[in-house]
Amino acid sequence: MKNTPKELTQLALDLTQGISSQYRFDRLLSVIKSLFSCDSSALLAFRDQHFSPLAINGLYEEVLGRQFHIDEHPRLEAIARAGDIVRFPHDSDLPDPYDGLIPSHQGNLHVHACIGLPLIANESLIGALTIDGFDPHQFDQFSDDELRVISALAAASLHTALLMERLESQAVNIPQPQGTTNLQTGKLPQAGQVEMIGKSKAMEELRNHIQAVAATELTVLITGETGVGKELIAASIHQASHRSQQPLVYLNCAALPESVAESELFGHVKGAFTGAISDRKGKFEMADGGTLFLDEVGELPLSLQAKLLRVLQYGDLQRVGDDSLLKVNTRIVAATNRLLHEEVKTGKFRADLYHRLSVFPIMAPPLRERGNDILLLAGFFMERCKGKLGIQSMRLSQEAVTQLSLYSWPGNVRELEHAINRASVVARAESNGLDFVELQPQHFDIHAESHGNSTQSTVGTDSHHHKKSPISVDTNIGLKDATNRFQYQFIDESYQRNNQNWAATARALELDAGNLHRLAKRLGLK
Repeated sequence: MKNTPKELTQLALDLTQGISSQYRFDRLLSVIKSLFSCDSSALLAFRDQHFSPLAINGLYEEVLGRQFHIDEHPRLEAIARAGDIVRFPHDSDLPDPYDGLIPSHQGNLHVHACIGLPLIANESLIGALTIDGFDPHQFDQFSDDELRVISALAAASLHTALLMERLESQAVNIPQPQGTTNLQTGKLPQAGQVEMIGKSKAMEELRNHIQAVAATELTVLITGETGVGKELIAASIHQASHRSQQPLVYLNCAALPESVAESELFGHVKGAFTGAISDRKGKFEMADGGTLFLDEVGELPLSLQAKLLRVLQYGDLQRVGDDSLLKVNTRIVAATNRLLHEEVKTGKFRADLYHRLSVFPIMAPPLRERGNDILLLAGFFMERCKGKLGIQSMRLSQEAVTQLSLYSWPGNVRELEHAINRASVVARAESNGLDFVELQPQHFDIHAESHGNSTQSTVGTDSHHHKKSPISVDTNIGLKDATNRFQYQFIDESYQRNNQNWAATARALELDAGNLHRLAKRLGLK
């Protein structure tokens, strides 16, 4: 390999540098591209029978959100089981996990060069490095020994990141199962572990808040719009806490009829009321030693709020129909999409309970404030959906990427998941086969222009919405051209209205600034 010693030496030195894991991963793939002149490469972590991309080069960004289960991807399964370098025949009939996901290559990767390097540490598989080239003989000149050097350095880089993650967790007294890591992507869950996908600044701040409070015994109040994943945050807090080996009990307060709410929370004894044929534990007892997640806590009736407050204050409760007190050691994590401080002012929620619950408030960011996380989440949902639908390869068209980026997502992550599922079904029905499906704007039942008129948020967002003047387009042209014209006019109008300031325009359109700049360049506005 030409100039190999110098570049590989630098890679080895990177392992000793105080740089971030993500920077080290990205640099690794840059060197791989330089050495092999490959068209794409990916560094993946392995856990629980699936590979999760940590860094990519030459692939669509949505790939970072995908999880490749080896029982659905025979090439990755072969890498996982090989224990050494895998050179796939250039005409291999095994489908490639990156089919349709390389921007510089349109169509399937039926004939191409492909190498898989399993990454081993302490005799265990921790990840893989994949290298692809369009020339069938692109990597013939590289020996297996040379590839093993690359594999060893990549494995060392990933292993170092895993160790650093574990040490950081131990430094703040957060128990973390061996091999578990987030590595800035919020993924890589072990069996039964939650996953938070996203690399935006908003998600980084959220993870920092979770890490800060998880090791404490503080009560947490999670606020945010519907569909942002408050349940996922609660599970993450529990999982990173000292109580992780104890139960996490869920209770949806909004679904509780007032007549049975007290019994659900605190339990009852036999004969306490009609139908109480035996003693029954309440959610507090079930979560003793663990965590009780009270979802939609703002829906609790005032009469029950007082009893909940007593348990939070003194740690004891009474079952319905029983005069004796029971001591419980239960941590409370609550969630609401209501503005509880406003509910307090109107007398709908007790002030003392509000202050007791909101010892450590956490705001779950809406999807529209998470920038390119939309694409990562879309990739995650597509990968999961295509397996259910029996589709070999699925991707977003560039027009669909623009559409998803411009939409305000009033229903947040839950709405995005439903939109991907629906679009996948529609696109599958229109497709002639199941080898390759591309999601187009017409497959989505959303409209990018609604970005400025999204459903009013209940928490943490400005209730004022800019009114956009209607913009007409020529209906005698194709959808792609019409969409581009509409976007051009819509963005240009906002740009002029904001004194030709791109940062202000991005804020007005509620878009990530980087996304807006790229879109403006594609449309010819810059």
